Amino acid sequence: MHHDARPEQLFYTRREMLARSGAGFGALAASSLLADEAFGQPNTSNPLSVREPHFPARAKAVIHLFMNGGPSQVDTFDPKPALTEFDGKKLPIDYLKTERPTGAAMRSPFEFAKHGESGIEISDLFPHVAKSADELCVVRSMHADVPNHEPSLLLMNCGEARLVRPSVGSWISYGLGTENQNMPGFIAMCPGGYPIQESQNWQAGFLPGAYQGTYIDSKHERIDRLIADIENKKLSLGEQRRQLDLLHTLNRRHLEQRAGDAQLESRLQSYELAYRMQLDATDAFDVSREPGHIRELYGGGVHGRQTLIARRLVERGVRYVQLWHGAGQPWDSHDDLADNHRRLARECDQAIGGLLTDLKQRGMLDDTLVLWGGEFGRTPAVEMPKPGSNQGKINGRDHNHWGFTVWMAGGGVKPGHIHGATDEFGFKAVEDPVHVHDLHATMLHLLGFDHERLTYRYAGRDFRLTDVHGRVVHDLIA
Repeated sequence: MHHDARPEQLFYTRREMLARSGAGFGALAASSLLADEAFGQPNTSNPLSVREPHFPARAKAVIHLFMNGGPSQVDTFDPKPALTEFDGKKLPIDYLKTERPTGAAMRSPFEFAKHGESGIEISDLFPHVAKSADELCVVRSMHADVPNHEPSLLLMNCGEARLVRPSVGSWISYGLGTENQNMPGFIAMCPGGYPIQESQNWQAGFLPGAYQGTYIDSKHERIDRLIADIENKKLSLGEQRRQLDLLHTLNRRHLEQRAGDAQLESRLQSYELAYRMQLDATDAFDVSREPGHIRELYGGGVHGRQTLIARRLVERGVRYVQLWHGAGQPWDSHDDLADNHRRLARECDQAIGGLLTDLKQRGMLDDTLVLWGGEFGRTPAVEMPKPGSNQGKINGRDHNHWGFTVWMAGGGVKPGHIHGATDEFGFKAVEDPVHVHDLHATMLHLLGFDHERLTYRYAGRDFRLTDVHGRVVHDLIA
Protein backbone atom coordinates (compact mmCIF):
# COMPACT_ATOMS: atom_id res chain seq x y z
CA MET A 1 0.00 0.00 0.00
CA HIS A 2 1.37 3.39 -0.97
CA HIS A 3 1.46 6.22 1.56
CA ASP A 4 2.21 9.76 0.51
CA ALA A 5 5.03 11.30 2.48
CA ARG A 6 4.18 14.26 4.65
CA PRO A 7 6.57 17.14 3.83
CA GLU A 8 6.90 18.13 7.45
CA GLN A 9 8.44 14.72 8.19
CA LEU A 10 11.21 15.03 5.60
CA PHE A 11 13.29 17.59 7.45
CA TYR A 12 14.36 17.74 11.10
CA THR A 13 16.05 20.35 13.19
CA ARG A 14 19.22 19.35 15.05
CA ARG A 15 17.22 19.05 18.28
CA GLU A 16 14.58 16.86 16.63
CA MET A 17 17.24 14.64 15.09
CA LEU A 18 18.87 14.06 18.50
CA ALA A 19 15.52 13.46 20.14
CA ARG A 20 14.65 10.82 17.53
CA SER A 21 18.04 9.13 17.83
CA GLY A 22 19.59 7.25 20.75
CA ALA A 23 20.28 10.45 22.66
CA GLY A 24 16.58 11.09 22.83
CA PHE A 25 15.81 7.96 24.84
CA GLY A 26 17.54 9.34 27.92
CA ALA A 27 15.57 12.56 27.71
CA LEU A 28 12.34 10.61 27.24
CA ALA A 29 13.03 8.42 30.26
CA ALA A 30 14.09 11.37 32.38
CA SER A 31 11.00 13.39 31.57
CA SER A 32 8.77 10.45 32.44
CA LEU A 33 10.57 9.81 35.73
CA LEU A 34 10.52 13.46 36.71
CA ALA A 35 6.83 13.75 35.94
CA ASP A 36 6.07 10.67 38.03
CA GLU A 37 8.26 11.82 40.90
CA ALA A 38 6.90 15.35 40.83
CA PHE A 39 3.44 14.56 42.12
CA GLY A 40 3.67 10.81 42.58
CA GLN A 41 1.20 10.00 39.82
CA PRO A 42 1.50 8.02 36.59
CA ASN A 43 2.30 10.11 33.56
CA THR A 44 -0.78 10.19 31.38
CA SER A 45 -1.74 11.74 28.08
CA ASN A 46 -4.99 13.08 29.57
CA PRO A 47 -4.17 15.75 32.17
CA LEU A 48 -7.66 15.53 33.67
CA SER A 49 -7.83 11.76 34.10
CA VAL A 50 -8.67 10.55 37.59
CA ARG A 51 -5.58 10.03 39.76
CA GLU A 52 -5.08 8.67 43.23
CA PRO A 53 -3.68 10.93 45.99
CA HIS A 54 -0.68 10.07 48.15
CA PHE A 55 -2.82 8.48 50.88
CA PRO A 56 -6.52 7.83 51.56
CA ALA A 57 -8.40 11.11 51.43
CA ARG A 58 -11.13 12.45 53.70
CA ALA A 59 -12.41 14.85 51.02
CA LYS A 60 -12.68 14.50 47.26
CA ALA A 61 -13.96 17.99 46.38
CA VAL A 62 -13.88 21.56 47.69
CA ILE A 63 -16.45 24.37 47.63
CA HIS A 64 -14.70 27.64 48.47
CA LEU A 65 -17.08 30.42 49.52
CA PHE A 66 -14.91 33.50 49.03
CA MET A 67 -16.11 36.66 50.77
CA ASN A 68 -14.27 39.25 48.72
CA GLY A 69 -12.92 42.31 50.52
CA GLY A 70 -12.38 41.03 54.05
CA PRO A 71 -15.37 40.38 56.34
CA SER A 72 -14.98 41.54 59.92
CA GLN A 73 -14.17 38.70 62.29
CA VAL A 74 -15.42 40.60 65.36
CA ASP A 75 -18.82 41.07 63.68
CA THR A 76 -19.31 37.52 62.41
CA PHE A 77 -17.67 34.55 64.17
CA ASP A 78 -15.29 36.01 66.80
CA PRO A 79 -17.23 37.88 69.51
CA LYS A 80 -15.31 40.33 71.68
CA PRO A 81 -17.21 41.63 74.72
CA ALA A 82 -14.24 43.85 75.58
CA LEU A 83 -15.04 46.00 72.55
CA THR A 84 -18.37 46.92 74.15
CA GLU A 85 -16.59 47.90 77.35
CA PHE A 86 -14.04 50.02 75.48
CA ASP A 87 -16.43 51.37 72.83
CA GLY A 88 -15.37 54.91 71.94
CA LYS A 89 -12.19 54.65 74.01
CA LYS A 90 -8.59 54.21 73.01
CA LEU A 91 -7.55 50.56 73.00
CA PRO A 92 -4.72 49.76 75.47
CA ILE A 93 -2.58 47.96 72.89
CA ASP A 94 0.60 49.26 71.31
CA TYR A 95 0.67 47.16 68.17
CA LEU A 96 -2.12 49.21 66.60
CA LYS A 97 0.64 51.74 65.91
CA THR A 98 2.07 49.37 63.33
CA GLU A 99 -1.08 49.74 61.23
CA ARG A 100 -2.53 52.69 59.38
CA PRO A 101 -4.02 55.27 61.78
CA THR A 102 -7.12 54.05 63.60
CA GLY A 103 -9.33 55.61 66.20
CA ALA A 104 -11.11 54.36 69.27
CA ALA A 105 -12.58 50.92 69.84
CA MET A 106 -15.77 50.18 67.94
CA ARG A 107 -18.24 47.72 69.44
CA SER A 108 -20.00 45.31 67.12
CA PRO A 109 -23.43 46.50 66.03
CA PHE A 110 -24.54 42.86 65.88
CA GLU A 111 -25.65 40.46 68.59
CA PHE A 112 -23.90 37.15 69.18
CA ALA A 113 -25.53 33.98 70.50
CA LYS A 114 -24.47 30.38 71.10
CA HIS A 115 -25.80 27.79 68.68
CA GLY A 116 -26.10 24.02 68.58
CA GLU A 117 -24.75 21.54 71.08
CA SER A 118 -21.27 22.92 70.44
CA GLY A 119 -22.29 26.37 71.63
CA ILE A 120 -20.36 28.15 68.88
CA GLU A 121 -21.08 31.87 69.05
CA ILE A 122 -22.25 33.37 65.75
CA SER A 123 -23.58 36.87 65.14
CA ASP A 124 -27.12 37.53 64.03
CA LEU A 125 -25.77 38.27 60.55
CA PHE A 126 -25.87 34.53 59.79
CA PRO A 127 -29.03 32.91 61.24
CA HIS A 128 -29.17 30.24 58.50
CA VAL A 129 -25.50 29.30 58.82
CA ALA A 130 -25.98 29.18 62.60
CA LYS A 131 -28.41 26.28 62.17
CA SER A 132 -25.42 24.18 61.08
CA ALA A 133 -23.12 25.38 63.88
CA ASP A 134 -22.36 21.81 64.92
CA GLU A 135 -20.88 21.15 61.48
CA LEU A 136 -18.50 24.13 61.56
CA CYS A 137 -14.80 24.10 62.35
CA VAL A 138 -14.14 27.77 63.11
CA VAL A 139 -10.54 28.96 62.87
CA ARG A 140 -10.34 32.23 64.80
CA SER A 141 -6.57 32.57 64.63
CA MET A 142 -5.89 33.03 60.92
CA HIS A 143 -3.21 35.50 59.85
CA ALA A 144 -1.72 36.65 56.54
CA ASP A 145 1.22 38.83 55.53
CA VAL A 146 0.04 42.34 54.59
CA PRO A 147 -3.14 44.45 54.93
CA ASN A 148 -3.62 44.99 51.19
CA HIS A 149 -6.22 43.36 48.96
CA GLU A 150 -4.14 42.41 45.92
CA PRO A 151 -1.33 40.45 47.63
CA SER A 152 -3.70 38.96 50.21
CA LEU A 153 -6.12 37.75 47.53
CA LEU A 154 -3.28 36.03 45.70
CA LEU A 155 -1.86 34.57 48.91
CA MET A 156 -5.22 33.04 49.83
CA ASN A 157 -5.98 31.82 46.32
CA CYS A 158 -2.51 30.95 45.01
CA GLY A 159 -0.21 30.63 48.03
CA GLU A 160 1.99 33.50 46.83
CA ALA A 161 1.36 37.23 47.22
CA ARG A 162 3.47 38.65 44.41
CA LEU A 163 4.65 36.17 41.80
CA VAL A 164 2.59 34.24 39.28
CA ARG A 165 1.73 30.91 40.88
CA PRO A 166 -0.96 28.26 40.29
CA SER A 167 -4.17 28.63 42.26
CA VAL A 168 -5.35 26.16 44.89
CA GLY A 169 -7.99 24.77 42.54
CA SER A 170 -5.39 24.26 39.82
CA TRP A 171 -3.12 22.32 42.19
CA ILE A 172 -6.02 20.12 43.24
CA SER A 173 -7.05 19.47 39.63
CA TYR A 174 -3.43 18.67 38.83
CA GLY A 175 -3.24 16.20 41.69
CA LEU A 176 -6.62 14.50 41.37
CA GLY A 177 -7.88 15.11 37.84
CA THR A 178 -11.65 15.18 37.45
CA GLU A 179 -14.24 12.46 37.89
CA ASN A 180 -16.28 13.83 34.97
CA GLN A 181 -14.40 14.13 31.70
CA ASN A 182 -17.26 16.21 30.28
CA MET A 183 -16.72 18.97 32.84
CA PRO A 184 -13.73 21.09 33.93
CA GLY A 185 -12.00 20.05 37.13
CA PHE A 186 -12.08 23.61 38.50
CA ILE A 187 -14.84 26.21 38.09
CA ALA A 188 -14.90 29.77 39.46
CA MET A 189 -18.24 31.57 39.59
CA CYS A 190 -18.14 35.32 40.10
CA PRO A 191 -21.30 37.27 39.28
CA GLY A 192 -21.01 40.53 37.42
CA GLY A 193 -17.42 40.27 36.20
CA TYR A 194 -13.95 39.77 37.58
CA PRO A 195 -12.82 40.66 41.13
CA ILE A 196 -9.57 42.43 42.00
CA GLN A 197 -6.61 40.61 40.40
CA GLU A 198 -9.12 39.19 37.94
CA SER A 199 -8.36 35.74 36.52
CA GLN A 200 -5.08 35.52 38.44
CA ASN A 201 -7.21 34.27 41.33
CA TRP A 202 -7.94 31.02 39.46
CA GLN A 203 -4.89 30.88 37.20
CA ALA A 204 -2.93 27.73 36.33
CA GLY A 205 0.37 29.64 36.46
CA PHE A 206 3.16 27.39 35.23
CA LEU A 207 0.96 24.28 35.40
CA PRO A 208 -0.51 23.11 32.09
CA GLY A 209 -3.41 25.30 31.04
CA ALA A 210 -5.88 22.42 31.36
CA TYR A 211 -5.82 23.00 35.12
CA GLN A 212 -6.86 26.65 35.00
CA GLY A 213 -10.22 27.52 36.52
CA THR A 214 -13.11 27.94 34.10
CA TYR A 215 -14.74 31.30 34.78
CA ILE A 216 -18.52 31.58 34.86
CA ASP A 217 -20.36 34.90 35.19
CA SER A 218 -23.14 33.54 37.38
CA LYS A 219 -25.30 36.66 37.21
CA HIS A 220 -26.83 35.12 34.08
CA GLU A 221 -29.63 32.58 34.29
CA ARG A 222 -29.84 31.32 30.71
CA ILE A 223 -27.40 28.52 29.97
CA ASP A 224 -26.24 30.09 26.70
CA ARG A 225 -25.37 33.26 28.62
CA LEU A 226 -23.69 31.44 31.48
CA ILE A 227 -21.49 29.45 29.11
CA ALA A 228 -20.63 31.11 25.82
CA ASP A 229 -21.12 29.01 22.67
CA ILE A 230 -22.42 26.03 24.66
CA GLU A 231 -24.70 25.16 21.76
CA ASN A 232 -23.79 25.02 18.07
CA LYS A 233 -26.93 26.00 16.20
CA LYS A 234 -25.50 25.07 12.78
CA LEU A 235 -23.91 21.66 13.34
CA SER A 236 -25.14 18.51 15.01
CA LEU A 237 -23.00 16.77 17.64
CA GLY A 238 -22.01 14.15 15.08
CA GLU A 239 -20.94 16.78 12.56
CA GLN A 240 -19.02 18.63 15.25
CA ARG A 241 -17.30 15.39 16.24
CA ARG A 242 -16.08 14.78 12.67
CA GLN A 243 -14.95 18.40 12.40
CA LEU A 244 -13.12 18.16 15.71
CA ASP A 245 -11.46 14.87 14.73
CA LEU A 246 -10.02 16.52 11.61
CA LEU A 247 -8.86 19.52 13.62
CA HIS A 248 -7.38 17.18 16.23
CA THR A 249 -5.37 15.31 13.55
CA LEU A 250 -3.96 18.53 12.12
CA ASN A 251 -3.15 19.92 15.54
CA ARG A 252 -1.44 16.70 16.62
CA ARG A 253 0.83 16.85 13.56
CA HIS A 254 1.60 20.44 14.47
CA LEU A 255 2.31 19.45 18.08
CA GLU A 256 4.71 16.66 17.06
CA GLN A 257 7.05 19.31 15.72
CA ARG A 258 6.73 21.34 18.90
CA ALA A 259 7.06 18.76 21.64
CA GLY A 260 6.54 20.08 25.12
CA ASP A 261 4.56 23.15 24.08
CA ALA A 262 2.21 23.37 27.08
CA GLN A 263 0.09 26.17 25.60
CA LEU A 264 -0.54 24.22 22.41
CA GLU A 265 -1.38 21.06 24.36
CA SER A 266 -3.75 23.10 26.51
CA ARG A 267 -5.49 24.43 23.42
CA LEU A 268 -6.08 20.91 22.15
CA GLN A 269 -7.54 19.93 25.49
CA SER A 270 -9.83 22.97 25.51
CA TYR A 271 -11.31 22.02 22.12
CA GLU A 272 -12.13 18.56 23.41
CA LEU A 273 -13.54 19.84 26.70
CA ALA A 274 -15.71 22.43 24.96
CA TYR A 275 -17.26 19.69 22.83
CA ARG A 276 -17.83 17.33 25.74
CA MET A 277 -19.32 20.06 27.94
CA GLN A 278 -22.31 20.26 25.63
CA LEU A 279 -23.35 16.89 27.01
CA ASP A 280 -23.27 17.69 30.75
CA ALA A 281 -22.97 21.43 31.34
CA THR A 282 -26.50 22.25 30.25
CA ASP A 283 -27.83 19.85 32.85
CA ALA A 284 -25.44 20.89 35.64
CA PHE A 285 -26.20 24.61 35.40
CA ASP A 286 -29.96 24.28 35.00
CA VAL A 287 -31.32 24.65 38.55
CA SER A 288 -34.90 24.47 37.26
CA ARG A 289 -34.41 20.70 37.25
CA GLU A 290 -34.20 20.77 41.04
CA PRO A 291 -37.37 20.18 43.12
CA GLY A 292 -39.08 23.33 44.34
CA HIS A 293 -38.31 22.66 48.01
CA ILE A 294 -34.57 22.47 47.25
CA ARG A 295 -34.61 25.77 45.37
CA GLU A 296 -36.50 27.31 48.30
CA LEU A 297 -33.87 25.94 50.68
CA TYR A 298 -31.14 27.93 48.93
CA GLY A 299 -33.26 31.03 48.42
CA GLY A 300 -33.59 33.26 45.41
CA GLY A 301 -31.22 35.63 43.68
CA VAL A 302 -27.87 35.07 42.09
CA HIS A 303 -26.20 33.72 45.22
CA GLY A 304 -28.90 31.17 45.92
CA ARG A 305 -28.66 30.03 42.32
CA GLN A 306 -24.87 29.85 42.08
CA THR A 307 -24.59 28.04 45.42
CA LEU A 308 -27.08 25.41 44.28
CA ILE A 309 -25.12 25.09 41.03
CA ALA A 310 -21.98 24.47 43.11
CA ARG A 311 -23.61 21.47 44.76
CA ARG A 312 -24.73 20.16 41.35
CA LEU A 313 -21.19 20.55 39.98
CA VAL A 314 -19.57 18.69 42.87
CA GLU A 315 -22.25 16.03 42.54
CA ARG A 316 -21.10 15.58 38.93
CA GLY A 317 -17.43 15.19 39.75
CA VAL A 318 -15.99 18.72 39.61
CA ARG A 319 -13.12 18.88 42.10
CA TYR A 320 -12.96 22.55 43.06
CA VAL A 321 -15.74 25.12 42.88
CA GLN A 322 -15.07 28.66 44.00
CA LEU A 323 -18.02 30.98 44.63
CA TRP A 324 -17.30 34.68 44.86
CA HIS A 325 -19.47 36.96 46.93
CA GLY A 326 -19.02 40.72 47.06
CA ALA A 327 -16.93 41.08 43.90
CA GLY A 328 -18.84 44.20 42.81
CA GLN A 329 -19.73 45.51 46.29
CA PRO A 330 -17.18 43.85 48.56
CA TRP A 331 -17.08 43.22 52.30
CA ASP A 332 -14.53 46.04 52.42
CA SER A 333 -16.55 48.13 54.89
CA HIS A 334 -14.39 51.17 55.53
CA ASP A 335 -17.67 53.05 56.08
CA ASP A 336 -21.20 52.13 57.14
CA LEU A 337 -20.13 48.70 58.33
CA ALA A 338 -23.44 47.95 60.06
CA ASP A 339 -25.49 48.55 56.90
CA ASN A 340 -23.02 47.02 54.45
CA HIS A 341 -22.29 43.84 56.39
CA ARG A 342 -26.01 43.37 57.07
CA ARG A 343 -26.83 43.70 53.36
CA LEU A 344 -24.02 41.40 52.23
CA ALA A 345 -24.84 38.72 54.79
CA ARG A 346 -28.51 38.84 53.82
CA GLU A 347 -27.50 38.13 50.21
CA CYS A 348 -25.65 34.90 50.97
CA ASP A 349 -26.63 33.57 54.42
CA GLN A 350 -29.61 31.50 53.31
CA ALA A 351 -27.70 30.07 50.35
CA ILE A 352 -24.76 29.01 52.53
CA GLY A 353 -27.01 27.59 55.21
CA GLY A 354 -28.96 25.75 52.52
CA LEU A 355 -25.77 24.33 51.06
CA LEU A 356 -24.65 22.89 54.41
CA THR A 357 -28.09 21.39 55.03
CA ASP A 358 -28.37 19.99 51.51
CA LEU A 359 -24.90 18.43 51.53
CA LYS A 360 -25.60 16.90 54.92
CA GLN A 361 -28.92 15.32 53.96
CA ARG A 362 -27.46 13.92 50.73
CA GLY A 363 -24.48 12.37 52.53
CA MET A 364 -22.14 14.60 50.51
CA LEU A 365 -20.77 16.64 53.42
CA ASP A 366 -18.61 13.71 54.51
CA ASP A 367 -16.35 14.03 51.47
CA THR A 368 -16.96 17.65 50.41
CA LEU A 369 -14.82 20.29 52.12
CA VAL A 370 -16.57 23.67 52.44
CA LEU A 371 -14.37 26.71 53.16
CA TRP A 372 -15.74 30.17 54.06
CA GLY A 373 -13.70 33.36 54.45
CA GLY A 374 -12.03 36.33 52.83
CA GLU A 375 -8.45 37.44 52.24
CA PHE A 376 -8.09 39.04 55.71
CA GLY A 377 -10.19 40.58 58.49
CA ARG A 378 -10.82 44.04 59.87
CA THR A 379 -9.60 46.16 62.78
CA PRO A 380 -11.46 46.26 66.12
CA ALA A 381 -10.95 50.04 66.15
CA VAL A 382 -12.86 52.47 63.97
CA GLU A 383 -11.15 53.70 60.82
CA MET A 384 -10.25 57.37 60.80
CA PRO A 385 -11.00 59.50 57.73
CA LYS A 386 -8.17 59.57 55.18
CA PRO A 387 -8.10 61.33 51.80
CA GLY A 388 -9.29 58.98 49.06
CA SER A 389 -9.77 56.08 51.48
CA ASN A 390 -13.29 56.45 52.79
CA GLN A 391 -16.25 58.82 52.87
CA GLY A 392 -15.07 60.66 55.95
CA LYS A 393 -17.44 58.71 58.18
CA ILE A 394 -16.30 57.16 61.43
CA ASN A 395 -18.38 53.98 61.36
CA GLY A 396 -16.26 51.41 59.54
CA ARG A 397 -13.18 49.25 60.00
CA ASP A 398 -9.85 49.12 58.16
CA HIS A 399 -8.00 46.06 56.81
CA ASN A 400 -6.42 43.68 59.31
CA HIS A 401 -4.17 40.74 58.41
CA TRP A 402 -2.92 40.10 61.96
CA GLY A 403 -5.95 38.08 62.97
CA PHE A 404 -9.13 36.96 61.23
CA THR A 405 -11.57 34.06 60.93
CA VAL A 406 -12.35 31.37 58.40
CA TRP A 407 -14.48 28.30 58.91
CA MET A 408 -14.60 24.90 57.28
CA ALA A 409 -17.22 22.17 57.27
CA GLY A 410 -17.30 18.56 56.12
CA GLY A 411 -14.48 16.82 54.31
CA GLY A 412 -12.94 15.38 57.47
CA VAL A 413 -12.64 18.51 59.62
CA LYS A 414 -13.55 18.48 63.29
CA PRO A 415 -17.24 19.51 63.56
CA GLY A 416 -18.53 21.89 66.22
CA HIS A 417 -14.99 23.00 66.96
CA ILE A 418 -13.29 26.36 67.59
CA HIS A 419 -9.56 26.57 66.94
CA GLY A 420 -7.27 29.30 68.20
CA ALA A 421 -8.05 32.80 69.37
CA THR A 422 -7.27 36.44 68.80
CA ASP A 423 -6.51 38.81 71.68
CA GLU A 424 -9.34 40.18 73.82
CA PHE A 425 -10.10 42.85 71.21
CA GLY A 426 -9.91 40.61 68.14
CA PHE A 427 -6.90 42.26 66.53
CA LYS A 428 -4.10 39.69 66.49
CA ALA A 429 -3.94 35.88 66.52
CA VAL A 430 -2.38 34.97 69.86
CA GLU A 431 -3.43 31.35 70.47
CA ASP A 432 -2.60 28.54 68.01
CA PRO A 433 -2.08 30.89 65.04
CA VAL A 434 -2.75 29.48 61.57
CA HIS A 435 -1.08 31.05 58.55
CA VAL A 436 -2.61 30.83 55.08
CA HIS A 437 0.15 28.34 54.14
CA ASP A 438 -0.95 26.16 57.08
CA LEU A 439 -4.55 26.31 55.88
CA HIS A 440 -3.48 25.18 52.41
CA ALA A 441 -1.32 22.36 53.80
CA THR A 442 -4.27 21.15 55.87
CA MET A 443 -6.68 21.30 52.93
CA LEU A 444 -4.29 19.24 50.80
CA HIS A 445 -3.91 16.74 53.64
CA LEU A 446 -7.69 16.29 53.79
CA LEU A 447 -7.61 15.66 50.03
CA GLY A 448 -4.98 12.96 50.49
CA PHE A 449 -1.81 14.89 49.66
CA ASP A 450 1.44 15.53 51.43
CA HIS A 451 1.84 19.22 50.60
CA GLU A 452 5.62 18.81 50.41
CA ARG A 453 5.32 16.07 47.76
CA LEU A 454 2.66 17.60 45.52
CA THR A 455 5.15 19.43 43.35
CA TYR A 456 5.75 20.54 39.77
CA ARG A 457 9.16 21.11 38.22
CA TYR A 458 9.45 24.52 36.61
CA ALA A 459 12.44 26.73 35.79
CA GLY A 460 14.88 24.25 37.31
CA ARG A 461 13.25 23.57 40.66
CA ASP A 462 10.25 21.87 42.21
CA PHE A 463 7.40 24.17 43.22
CA ARG A 464 4.49 23.48 45.52
CA LEU A 465 1.39 25.35 46.70
CA THR A 466 2.89 26.09 50.11
CA ASP A 467 6.31 27.12 48.69
CA VAL A 468 8.79 26.32 51.50
CA HIS A 469 6.27 26.92 54.29
CA GLY A 470 3.17 25.38 55.78
CA ARG A 471 2.28 22.75 58.34
CA VAL A 472 -0.74 20.50 58.64
CA VAL A 473 -2.92 21.66 61.55
CA HIS A 474 -3.99 18.26 62.87
CA ASP A 475 -6.21 19.82 65.54
CA LEU A 476 -8.61 20.80 62.74
CA ILE A 477 -9.00 17.21 61.56
CA ALA A 478 -11.60 14.85 63.00
